[in-house]
Amino acid sequence: MEMVKLVKGNRTIERPKVDYENNIKIWETRGWELFVNKPKPEPKPEPKVASEWQKEETKKPKSKKAK
Repeated sequence: MEMVKLVKGNRTIERPKVDYENNIKIWETRGWELFVNKPKPEPKPEPKVASEWQKEETKKPKSKKAK
């Protein structure tokens, strides 16, 4: 027996496919739709751009004090 998922807002229910096919108009009238599993879009990595305001790193040599 095949099951289908129906979605209404943030609620999800599972019903037999035969039951859904026999009563499609009733389900749609009540606001239920077939659940379609959409893959989550993968975030695209942002290209690294050299910024105008990069902090300059300057290293001062440590001087040794003579005693």
